Amino acid sequence: MLHLMKLAVGVQDLTHLRRLQEARRGADPPLRHRTRNCPRRRPELLAGGSIYWVIGGVLRVRQGLLDIKEVAASEGGPAALLILDPMLVPVEARLAAPFQGWRYLEPSAAPPDIEPRRGAAGAARLPQPLRDALASLCLL
Repeated sequence: MLHLMKLAVGVQDLTHLRRLQEARRGADPPLRHRTRNCPRRRPELLAGGSIYWVIGGVLRVRQGLLDIKEVAASEGGPAALLILDPMLVPVEARLAAPFQGWRYLEPSAAPPDIEPRRGAAGAARLPQPLRDALASLCLL
């Protein structure tokens, strides 16, 4: 198994990503993301891999990869459609340096999923910067 890491350019936070993807999925299913280069390690990615989204310089959430389809780009060159599971799974926040395109992410380097914790039921309604600060203090 293998994962991808990708910058969510222009996305403000997890809620914004969720809204954008819900709109895309509703307008033209299935949920997919177009990228210029097709991953060469397709079998490893489709053996349970996910795409990990970097939002605002921080790796925050992942989505399962359901399929990868090679297509032609509108300019005539190659492209790939990453078919995504619509479920967004928050992961432990981790800083990520900027990069272009996508990067492979070995499972051993992937951050763990955030397990729901008791007493934090209203945490999802807090602004992301406040949640990050509370999490860094181990209060959330």
